[in-house]
Amino acid sequence: MSLVKIASVACIALTLGACQSLFQPSYNTPLETKREKSEQLKPGCSGADCPLVNLDTVHFPAEPQLDAIVEKRLLQMTSTSPDAALPPSLEAYREQFLRSAPDRHGMYLQSKVREQHDGLVIIELASYLDTGAANGTAGRGFVNYSRQQHRALNLADMLLPGQEEMFWKAARVAHNNWLISTHLDREAEFVKTWPFQKTPNVALTRNAVTLKYNLTTIAPSALGQVELQIPYDRLKGVLKPELFPGH
Repeated sequence: MSLVKIASVACIALTLGACQSLFQPSYNTPLETKREKSEQLKPGCSGADCPLVNLDTVHFPAEPQLDAIVEKRLLQMTSTSPDAALPPSLEAYREQFLRSAPDRHGMYLQSKVREQHDGLVIIELASYLDTGAANGTAGRGFVNYSRQQHRALNLADMLLPGQEEMFWKAARVAHNNWLISTHLDREAEFVKTWPFQKTPNVALTRNAVTLKYNLTTIAPSALGQVELQIPYDRLKGVLKPELFPGH
């Protein structure tokens, strides 16, 4: 029997979706990941005050484009000036930091897979610059990677044309719901001091669109990095239909 006939017989026995998976990659199968973790002190230095760089990153052996995107985003999180040139790699950044950082300084960089669903890989990024003071500088970010398109999606890629204002209106509703759920809506001074703001950290998580805020953006640092959830039902006509889970 020819290969074509064998494939045809197999398709008859399977559902349409399973048949199609014979000829194209299944995006329901998560990408393989590989974790890399290291901590390095300034060469020749010993003691508790030595500068250090701690890296805890995830790699994707089958998706080198995604590896490159994650590395660039982490390097951007290390920048202290918008005009500063980025190091060519995390290894180069580590060498540069350890060479020039004063004692008691440390940089922590992390990337981890938060979710994989519907052909999307949602990666959460974190940075923390410890300067030896009581509070360092923390950062957060997301990468929404489309396996079909082999690229990261920004907010403009996610929304239907002309719907950005409606998206942020839905985000305001989510913020109000958060205030109510935490009973902070009852504190007039808090509502006045910590108003709603937009955030660049938007993730297409499975159960809702997630907005994440850096410390002291919409709440004091004691409340941590606040997350808001926008249910997908509220984004009909706003979010591109193909980005709804289960589409």
